[in-house]
Amino acid sequence: MTIEHAALYVNDLETAKDFFVRFLGGKPNDGYFNPRTGFRSYFIIFDGGARLELMNRPQMDDPKKTPNRTGYAHIAFSVGSRERVDELTGQLESAGYEIVSGPRTTGDGYYESCIIAIEGNQIELTV
Repeated sequence: MTIEHAALYVNDLETAKDFFVRFLGGKPNDGYFNPRTGFRSYFIIFDGGARLELMNRPQMDDPKKTPNRTGYAHIAFSVGSRERVDELTGQLESAGYEIVSGPRTTGDGYYESCIIAIEGNQIELTV
């Protein structure tokens, strides 16, 4: 069994799509729109075949996203090397994204950094 895709509701669909394309090399589809419901989405495909669905619809709830909450905590992207983790973390920081931790080696041996990137949602960069 494999995970087919993960999905993320966002308020600003175009900005979220651009983030994953610009910084993480994702390739978006042409998008989907349902005129009856107002639902919009993009599938972003990454190297290796992983897919992320970005979604938006009118009148969504948007509660505050605290770091220690139930539910999904982050999406982790393997970027290939420690040097690439460092480089991409620097690029994201320069672009104004909040670096939560790292780059660092964690107690369980991962080299990673964590960034608050999309509307309060955390992205992890790792080797």
